[in-house]
Amino acid sequence: MTQLSKAKKIVRDFYTALDAANGSDVAHVMRKYCADDYTWRGFHPFGEMTDPAEVADTFWAPLKSALRPMQRRMDAFFGGQNEMDGFASTWVVSMGHLMGLMDEPWLGLPTTGKIAMLRYCEFHRVDGDQITQTAMYFDIPHLMIQLGLSPFPSQSAAHLVQPGPMPHDALLFENAPEQEGIDTLATINAMITDLGQWKSGMTLEDELRRTWVEDMLWWGPAGIGSSYTIERYAKQHSGPFRAAFSDRSKTTHICRLAEGHYGGFFGWPNFTATLTGPLMGFRATGKRGEFRVIDIYRRSGNKLAENWIFIDVLHFWKQMGIDILADHTQ
Repeated sequence: MTQLSKAKKIVRDFYTALDAANGSDVAHVMRKYCADDYTWRGFHPFGEMTDPAEVADTFWAPLKSALRPMQRRMDAFFGGQNEMDGFASTWVVSMGHLMGLMDEPWLGLPTTGKIAMLRYCEFHRVDGDQITQTAMYFDIPHLMIQLGLSPFPSQSAAHLVQPGPMPHDALLFENAPEQEGIDTLATINAMITDLGQWKSGMTLEDELRRTWVEDMLWWGPAGIGSSYTIERYAKQHSGPFRAAFSDRSKTTHICRLAEGHYGGFFGWPNFTATLTGPLMGFRATGKRGEFRVIDIYRRSGNKLAENWIFIDVLHFWKQMGIDILADHTQ
């Protein structure tokens, strides 16, 4: 069994045990599969934790009590070696929705007694037979909208319950051919090089066409929304987003990898920038904020075709002096 195959099996076994656990059993599962020096990073209001039992008691147990019975609906599962440490560490990625009946409050959010979905993406670092790091990013505002709340004054693109990849081939329980992942990572890196410039001497649409197919799909977080085609993505997100910020820092990632036609990265934070223009219905603040982001990509041919994005917008706006979660909860 290869190192990647072993890591995938550990994460799948962890999910099987975690999804079946409730109450105090959740902490038992976390302690069994996660190292004592475990690091867990989660979106606002959770932040960083270093005790598996604390993660169980603070995040998983309350969420599983609210969305019940919780069902994990994975759209993507893949892994690989991390480019950011010279391909030394092995990580496994899972993306999809955590679904259940919203029968109990969570974080002060109201109950509906109806189906609700929390879109999520996780990066797990596996060393030996234990998970040593997790980036667990999730879209709480997306859940808030399902519950009838309106956390943002406006949204430039569409709000949707987001589907998985169009080919339905992203559950890579068996390892994909190595060259496919190499090609995907190279395409992602080319896109990052273009994205990091923000001043390329060409139109935004022409810049995007260097690494994206014309009918690209950009599945963005609540507050921004999802866009289809380069022209609408530039109009509904990328253009307004770039216009709203100045002094963007360089991009930094903790993990970046690819397997098969899928790949992605996360940072803590990915970059910082100063809000000097309007964004998501809010006015400019002149303040500098950090962006915690996961991006997942699907490659088609030699270009990117789909992108799922998780941005900690609650954390960003709190830095701007706007506490969206507190303003819309009981």
